Amino acid sequence: MNTISSKARIGSNVTIGFNTIIEDDVEIGNNVSIGANALIANGARISDNVKIHHGAVLSTPPQDLKFAGEETILEVGEGTEIREYATLNRGTKHSGKSSVGKNCFLMAYIHVAHDCILGDNVIIANAANMGGHVEIDDYAIIGGMVPIHQFIKIGKHTMVGAGFRVMKDVPPYIVAGDLPLRFGGVNSIGLKRRGFSNEQINTIKDVYKVLYYSGKNISDAVKQITDSFEKTEEVIEILNFISKSDRGLITG
Repeated sequence: MNTISSKARIGSNVTIGFNTIIEDDVEIGNNVSIGANALIANGARISDNVKIHHGAVLSTPPQDLKFAGEETILEVGEGTEIREYATLNRGTKHSGKSSVGKNCFLMAYIHVAHDCILGDNVIIANAANMGGHVEIDDYAIIGGMVPIHQFIKIGKHTMVGAGFRVMKDVPPYIVAGDLPLRFGGVNSIGLKRRGFSNEQINTIKDVYKVLYYSGKNISDAVKQITDSFEKTEEVIEILNFISKSDRGLITG
């Protein structure tokens, strides 16, 4: 038997599995499927065409001792799929929300903590867990069993290998692996699949040669990149990411 609040706002063509609970302050779009034994808690804002599988728990209160019961939300973008037993907390007063973008694929047993921001087309593999305030940009792929420290930033089109701890920021367009986590090269295969030209990929490689192989510190490498490279979208993306990094970059 389901427990569905009459106060919840539920769109058309929504299927809800057995023993699922939907609380009062919930908004669910059209063409959404929710499996059995799921919990959609207060503050959930679920867009159209989302798939939520058996046992997933969405928009529960943050696991943060500073949380004082303030009203916050969890946003899930259109077309996203959330697999079995994933847990996604809503935000705190710090940002007011946690959010997952469009067309993401969040696999079984992952945890998205309070105030995390996931972009579009993000893939998080099984049992990856993130602390609060993590930011993962568009098209990033996180391998299974990856723990991500709070306040970490992970850039666009990046791939983090399975089982590696993320303790520092991971810049865009790269592959990261090893212990401690470090730069493992440009994500050339992923970029080609997404339509990047050879010229764009080569420019990205040249930028990271300066950043990681020139022997310069970060500030000197940034100055050389700024002075030497045409300001293409990819170069600007890398420089902007570095400028916003709070925890420092992974090593080379």
